[in-house]
Amino acid sequence: MSDKLPSYGGQAVIEGVMMRGASSVAIAMRDPDQKIIIHSEELGGIYKSKISKIPFLRGLILLWDALGLGMRALTISANAQTGEDEKLEGPALYLTLAFSLTFSIVLFFIAPATVGNLVERWWGVQPWVSNLAEGFVRLALLIGYVGLIGLMPDIKRVFMYHGAEHKTINAFECNIELTPENVAQQSIEHPRCGTAFLLTLMLLSVLIYSLLGNQTLAARLISRVALIPVLAGIAYEYIRWTANHLDSAFVRWMIKPNLALQRLTTREPSLEIIEVGIAAFEAMRAKELDIIV
Repeated sequence: MSDKLPSYGGQAVIEGVMMRGASSVAIAMRDPDQKIIIHSEELGGIYKSKISKIPFLRGLILLWDALGLGMRALTISANAQTGEDEKLEGPALYLTLAFSLTFSIVLFFIAPATVGNLVERWWGVQPWVSNLAEGFVRLALLIGYVGLIGLMPDIKRVFMYHGAEHKTINAFECNIELTPENVAQQSIEHPRCGTAFLLTLMLLSVLIYSLLGNQTLAARLISRVALIPVLAGIAYEYIRWTANHLDSAFVRWMIKPNLALQRLTTREPSLEIIEVGIAAFEAMRAKELDIIV
């Protein structure tokens, strides 16, 4: 990918795709009447803050994408299917985010850390061994969770929209005309995918937590939560760096695990689904250019 191209991203939503640019976001959704409807808006202040420019700290933006912006996009897409006009904002948004974040931390950090502590106490192993066991549990939970939800018919369809999002961005970055037929020929994988970010974060946690040595259970649990922003910052910079150095055979080898995991979170989309991805991308680009002008 050329360094001069904008680093666009996105997310699959219910019967639709969200595309995010540097200053705007657009969501294209197919309603029950099979019409494509568009919602676009300018991004909030956090994307224009100093944090979004500072290496390592800007990784927190990606977490906000996955939680705050992603949650709002899912709500908008759900409303498009029901015809309702409920808004997820204010206290309702923050409560939902708090619940989602707490669930994720407990499942992927607290539970594995507890298992690692029990392994160390019951089997009398060295701290690095228990930390390694903790890391394996964390990875197994991530892969197992994604794999299980991917068996649900509704989630499979969301994963098809995820595939359309990747294909559309890949086509743009290859300077290919965005038609459903052209986009369909593109790869279903993308090096900047949020799935790749999650796997990188999990793998980094094995290394970083292993450096902490022997800890009490309380210290272990506190450190796991406290270091999440650090892990997120490092993971983001790693994803950003590898995406900008794909001309290197070594880098392409390095990201193979990230691309492999994406096979669990993407499915090959139909031309109709790809059409929605293109509509979201073009709406986002039009909004971006209008804001820039």
